[in-house]
Amino acid sequence: MKKIIILFFPLIIVGIMGGCSPAQVKNPHIQREWMLISFKDFTKEQLVENKVGINLTDQKREGKIHGGAFMGCNKMFFTSEFKNNGKVKISGVRSTMMACQNMDLETAFTESFDKITRYSVEGHFLTLSGENGNIMKFVAADWD
Repeated sequence: MKKIIILFFPLIIVGIMGGCSPAQVKNPHIQREWMLISFKDFTKEQLVENKVGINLTDQKREGKIHGGAFMGCNKMFFTSEFKNNGKVKISGVRSTMMACQNMDLETAFTESFDKITRYSVEGHFLTLSGENGNIMKFVAADWD
């Protein structure tokens, strides 16, 4: 009886492991919360005061990350696809529709964000840029 169990034990283990699918590991360089610190003519103080940032912490599905953004008034939602060659595609940008006193930052961000085509990560900084010359610089929210 022991010989039979010893013979079948490895088969059982392989069968159990074969039924498991690997979990998608987050990319810690991209998939985190980012605070916007430089964008157009807005001051860093304006950006910090409005708690401006993007959230890329969602799981990657089919190579895409569903993200969120906040510019001080409305919540925004989008899909992003970061490629290994420094290219990024932002699509499906939509937001809540609250009317706020000052919508300048939010309007500028919305008009620029889906035109972003490149990214780079250097240390705790994420830079997004577009062919139209717009550059957005972020710092990781979990960085002291």
